[in-house]
Amino acid sequence: MPDITASMVKELRQKTGAGMMDCKNALSEARGDIEAAIDCLRKAGLAAAEKKSGRTAVEGLVSVSTNGNRGAIVEINAETDFVARNQQFQEFAAATANICLETGEDVDNLKAASLAEGKTVEEVLTNLVSTIGENMELRRADFLSVPNGIVSSYVHNAVVPGSGKIGVLLGMQSDGDAGTLEALGKKISMHVAAAAPLYCTIDDVDAHALKREKEVLIGQARQSGKPDDIVEKMVEGRLRKYFEEVVLEEQQYVIDGETKVKKVLKDAEEEVGASVKITGFIRYVLGDGIERKEEDFASEVAAAAQG
Repeated sequence: MPDITASMVKELRQKTGAGMMDCKNALSEARGDIEAAIDCLRKAGLAAAEKKSGRTAVEGLVSVSTNGNRGAIVEINAETDFVARNQQFQEFAAATANICLETGEDVDNLKAASLAEGKTVEEVLTNLVSTIGENMELRRADFLSVPNGIVSSYVHNAVVPGSGKIGVLLGMQSDGDAGTLEALGKKISMHVAAAAPLYCTIDDVDAHALKREKEVLIGQARQSGKPDDIVEKMVEGRLRKYFEEVVLEEQQYVIDGETKVKKVLKDAEEEVGASVKITGFIRYVLGDGIERKEEDFASEVAAAAQG
């Protein structure tokens, strides 16, 4: 049996909000495996599902660029929000997203691409660090394309057009009217920004994630003490609810608050003049998954006083 350390208990408490002893017992049951311990707590009804995004944001910009059936999105981080309002930084973020349309999502290739006056993206960024006086990083990039149709985009909390704190690319496969398709794509991109789906369709749901969710739901249902046939129906109902939370086509469309997204697509086909299929989406939230170092201000002041 591995030792259950205080740091492990603290991490589990931060992830789940469960009590200290519950966390310690769950870790013991899971033999020190944090992910398994989360499932133990969820089955017992002592924790919410894991958060789908990072809990701490960093500053900078998410920038998007589209051109017909292609789209690119990049995230460039800085230390303070002040930099996001700097015109040079904004122009660099937009230019980098445009270059990404040509280089694709490989960050190393993007950094090595020529940007301005014979300088690479990385060299221009290094100059910005020197000029503005803050550490900056081209953290990630993604590229999306469709054979026929359009790649739509949306930026929430835009600081300037195409750059802000949440960015979305959405691929829509269709031979229909491009203008109508673009208007539809814009609205569904807004939905993706707000609803944060993880998958396009039920068939796209990761098999391991689905198996894990089923196990958690079965554990929760059995807590009711009801017969197995009732438990099975409870799990089926909760699984449908799970799909409505994480699958784009199954989600309730945020624009009208009533219709499922898959029906919105079906209803739009007559106006578009052809079938419409979402082939994929990419959603960036500024700083997602990055945890900023916790600062103990009192300790810092005490240390300075002693010095």
